[in-house]
Amino acid sequence: MSASLSQDVLLVVYSYHHGNTAKIARAMAEVLGAAVAEPSEVTPDDVQKARLIGLGSGIYSATHHESIHRLAAELHPASGRDAFIFSTFGAPGIAASPAFVLNNHSKLREILQSKGYRIVGEFGCAGFNTNSFLHWFGGLNKGRPNDDDLERAREFARTLKQKLHDG
Repeated sequence: MSASLSQDVLLVVYSYHHGNTAKIARAMAEVLGAAVAEPSEVTPDDVQKARLIGLGSGIYSATHHESIHRLAAELHPASGRDAFIFSTFGAPGIAASPAFVLNNHSKLREILQSKGYRIVGEFGCAGFNTNSFLHWFGGLNKGRPNDDDLERAREFARTLKQKLHDG
């Protein structure tokens, strides 16, 4: 990881198709004063230097991208250090509930908790999806994440910041 990414807060994001999750990560990073990197740009040693980490990607078959899981599995034991999870998903936004988001995050949450991380928050929102046959119909969740989603991501980050300050 480059010296410019040596931060108190580090967001690691894999965002491939439309950059949906990267948009969310940048909105959170604005509030948290965080560095944003891809999994291929960081090592477990880099992650260990951060006081708070956020891991996120789009959701693929009800879970995060394998590069995020792989990095999480390689992390050093954390003994109570703080982490948060975020994602974007291609399912219809109207069908998504907090339980839907938590279910999509379950594998990553389990990996992080097994490493000793304390999960201090989870965030998810709809993202533009043109996978499979959807591209023939113009996609699903067009325009997402939108300004409202980005503001919700900023609010989530403000809440995290306050929670960590108070805790």
